Amino acid sequence: MAKVLTLGEIMLRLSTVESRLAETSEMQAHYGGGEANVAISLANFGHQAYFASKVPDNALGLAVKHHLNRFGVHTDYLLFGGQRLGIYFLEQGFGIKAANVVYDRAYSSFSQMKENEWERLDLFAGIDLFHLSGITPALSPAWVELLIKLMQEAKSRKVKISFDINFRGKLWSQAQASVALKQILPYVDYLSAGKLDAQYLLGIENAQDLSLEQCYQEIKKRYPNIQVIYSTNRTILSAKHNQLQGTIYSQNQYYKSEVIDIPDIIDRVGGGDAYSAGILHGLLSGYSAQEIVNFATAASALKHMVYGDCNQFTLEEVQAYLKNGSSKINR
Repeated sequence: MAKVLTLGEIMLRLSTVESRLAETSEMQAHYGGGEANVAISLANFGHQAYFASKVPDNALGLAVKHHLNRFGVHTDYLLFGGQRLGIYFLEQGFGIKAANVVYDRAYSSFSQMKENEWERLDLFAGIDLFHLSGITPALSPAWVELLIKLMQEAKSRKVKISFDINFRGKLWSQAQASVALKQILPYVDYLSAGKLDAQYLLGIENAQDLSLEQCYQEIKKRYPNIQVIYSTNRTILSAKHNQLQGTIYSQNQYYKSEVIDIPDIIDRVGGGDAYSAGILHGLLSGYSAQEIVNFATAASALKHMVYGDCNQFTLEEVQAYLKNGSSKINR
């Protein structure tokens, strides 16, 4: 199996339980963040996964370390210091009401970083794949520069780079994201991007009139260094009932999975991270493109069945779901 490094901010998540955020008297606590979620999934799939970040040197920072270690993620590059751990509040969706997120992450330890504090740790020693997301450069102009420097170092070490655009409108504008992406994407090998990203962030002309495959083709023309582009198509029947289909563009060919019906969703957050991890696992394991997209879609669908940000299913469990395609008891 591969040695993978993911880097980003991990936060405390406080979620309502079938109530409005302004009216709730209780919340569920979890830890999560896109890059950390990917690391956990890849560790569950048998890879040697490392997570780089910075958390405060207090009980919450220690809880983050315990959370990652519990799932087998190495925390050699988890730094301690700074002012605080970022928090986000999640008002769960139900019925026709969508979920809503409120951030409380200003001045977090990770967001305040200005330089490469991992320099003495040889961050990329033996690393096969480096995974990042667009949430990190959204935190500050300093992080845009630092992220690019880290990607350049990874490239100089022959490390493959995976990037999930993961646009968050509450963190930065489309114009800001577009400028940063023009600097970031020339270093990317594997890209998670959807049709809306092509239209609003990557400047693909008439993207709204193109198929997803055509959008992928246009992205590939602009950035020939990108080897694989992938995303999901989601049909929302209600907050607790979605249908999911995975897509991937590899070696100039477009593939998609079957549509998976997901009724009675327990927690949708992290489903995209589970999909990214499934794609990366397939790439690292030498799966065919069709096998990759099938596996990633199954992994993402299963994530919807557990509370919290991270996917808790093993490689064998995802494979068993693909084989059985049902909820029958495994004896």
